[in-house]
Amino acid sequence: MTNFFFGIIGIIFVVLALLFYAINILREYERGVVFLLGHYQCVKGPGLIIIIPFFQQMVKVDLRTIVMDVPTQDVISRDNVSVKVNAVVYFRVIEPEKAIIQVEYFQQATSQLAQTTLRSVLGQHELDEMLAGRDKLNHDIQEILDKQTDAWGIKVSNVEIKHVDLDESMIRAIARQAEAERERRAKVIHAEGELQASDKLRQAAEILSQQPQALQLRYLQTMSDIASEDKSHTIVFPLPMDLMSPLQDWLSQKKK
Repeated sequence: MTNFFFGIIGIIFVVLALLFYAINILREYERGVVFLLGHYQCVKGPGLIIIIPFFQQMVKVDLRTIVMDVPTQDVISRDNVSVKVNAVVYFRVIEPEKAIIQVEYFQQATSQLAQTTLRSVLGQHELDEMLAGRDKLNHDIQEILDKQTDAWGIKVSNVEIKHVDLDESMIRAIARQAEAERERRAKVIHAEGELQASDKLRQAAEILSQQPQALQLRYLQTMSDIASEDKSHTIVFPLPMDLMSPLQDWLSQKKK
């Protein structure tokens, strides 16, 4: 009787174990790749999935977007500058059967591919492009990764370069370059201002030369401005007679 009781318990335990192995519940973002006697059969999920113990095996695959950090890479730019660059890659599985069958450990494979692609793409560009043209570099890396991981059933949606680290000597060199560029722009702006001012002065001189009375009035106005600004001193200006002669001629014509 005791042996029969233990036998019943053993059978119940085996049945429960088989049911536990056979019944699977997959969430909305999960899929199950089912193999029948080692051969790929189908992709199931989400919901309640029942498989035949010992004959079928199921591998779960997460379909959510995976955020993967790319470790810091030593990159030598096209202009022979050594920098340290790290990035982040966003990808997800869109074909679970390929992600399981075509590659072993697809996350690790994608990480290694991202590291080599990052070094390869950045090595073809100069330092200024790495610092100022990140959007284009991100797009180029994303396209290359997406094309190569397509055979694995993986979609790379975005790549972002996080940091481009330089050594202290290169930072000082860039600072000197930026300062020289600012000085160059200041000199160019100053030269353009002088050119515009000289052109306006030339135009004013041409107009005044055509009207001698206007030149005399401008001279008197300048004297008045100087006298109003400095009232504590007496300012004496020599007055050329050739400036007075046009005014005298004009006054004599008025009297006649």
